[in-house]
Amino acid sequence: MLGPMARLFIRIDFEPSGSALGPGMAELLERIGKLGSIRKAAASMQMSYRKAWLLVQGLQRTFGNPVVTTETGGAAGGGAQLTELGSKLLKTFRTVESRATRAAESEMQMLAALVQKDAVPRGRAPRKKRPS
Repeated sequence: MLGPMARLFIRIDFEPSGSALGPGMAELLERIGKLGSIRKAAASMQMSYRKAWLLVQGLQRTFGNPVVTTETGGAAGGGAQLTELGSKLLKTFRTVESRATRAAESEMQMLAALVQKDAVPRGRAPRKKRPS
């Protein structure tokens, strides 16, 4: 059995737009490219179509150009694909992620070694009760 592990997550914030590119957005872009549909990509991530569409629109506003192109449905069914910009954003993000992971590898191993062997896995925090 493997010992404790530590993983590094990268999120790039774009100021002043407030938009970000992180693991979730990268996965959404990858799935849109693979599945050819925003709706299918969103569903495969248990995300609403609206949320996925708003995330894509946010990136498009940040960069001033389409990240995804769409075709309206019909007999052929429509679809979506990454633009050159969308592909470039995804590839660049994955490169940054990979390089950061390699650069921090020894420190991540050191941190993982500090984790107690009987540490309880992190769960979801209990939901706060809403006032009635």
